[in-house]
Amino acid sequence: MTRVAGIDPGTVTLDACGLEDGRVFLDASWPTADLMADPRPLLDALLGAGPIDLIAGPSGYGLPLCRAREVSDDDLRLAFLAPAGESGGIGGLRALARRLDQAGLALVLTPGVMHLPTVPVHRKLNRVDLGTADKVCAAALAIATEIERRACRCDEISFILLELGGAFTAGLAVEQGRIVDGLGGTSGPMGWRSAGALDGEVAFLAGEVSKGMLFDGGVERITAADPGLHAAALAAYVEGAVRAARALHGSAPGADLVLLSGRHALDPDIARTLRAALVDIGEVRTLTGFAATAKQGAQGAAVLADGLASGRYQELVERLGIREARGTVLDHLYVITPAAARRRLGIADG
Repeated sequence: MTRVAGIDPGTVTLDACGLEDGRVFLDASWPTADLMADPRPLLDALLGAGPIDLIAGPSGYGLPLCRAREVSDDDLRLAFLAPAGESGGIGGLRALARRLDQAGLALVLTPGVMHLPTVPVHRKLNRVDLGTADKVCAAALAIATEIERRACRCDEISFILLELGGAFTAGLAVEQGRIVDGLGGTSGPMGWRSAGALDGEVAFLAGEVSKGMLFDGGVERITAADPGLHAAALAAYVEGAVRAARALHGSAPGADLVLLSGRHALDPDIARTLRAALVDIGEVRTLTGFAATAKQGAQGAAVLADGLASGRYQELVERLGIREARGTVLDHLYVITPAAARRRLGIADG
């Protein structure tokens, strides 16, 4: 009997999901800002749930699979891409990961898309954000759901996953049960809060791109600056998601399904527009999963934890190549050097 849990550190909420041989025993959500200030509700929920064999997350941009107690401060800076003192974005999650480990919980950090051996090197060149660890988790949930729905094997499943989160829009391409490409929230289309991939000239004109800037410029910001542009911002948001799905379909030509996940996938108007625009790829459905409250990323993290603990999802985890993940998100940089990126994060060379 395996008892595992998964954590999804979203921009708006942090969610936790627990599974015991496929049965949900923990299904909870808290405002992320509240837990950054005081993580005790999360700790109480996890510790109060009884013995848990393994917990996956929070992992930020990811690391090759490792126990939290084994990681250094430099490792955590690489996972969350935040130097000491960074208050913007997800920098506070580094401290949360430490608190969970110090509480004696069996916490593992899991890889992001950049670490996976199933993604060809040519898709990693000059990239950092192909998809954070929670996007890998959402894909794991999608595969698990399709295995049950279709009564098929992992290698018979191909789809495009569009994550319409509270801040970012991201996408993944899954071909025959393996993640083969991705567009992360900071390198993909416009998000609800984030501008997505920045025009290089915009980055130049900004003078300095802060972590906080990566979380700004999306539909909310445009509408707040000029309410008359809300319809245009919404059109850009939806069209960007459509373009992302079509681009990713080129990397997974066998995909006959588009799955929508994240907070704004529940908006009926957005979902309806995406279904109409992507009908030529295949069916467009909302990924729900098996929990009532926890987001897809937390459910998927529980799926990964179960597989890593030799539970029912072990074959799925092996297919994804989670144990074979290697390297760092900085390994394929040439516009700047990996060494320069490490210095920006406050990590010493060597």
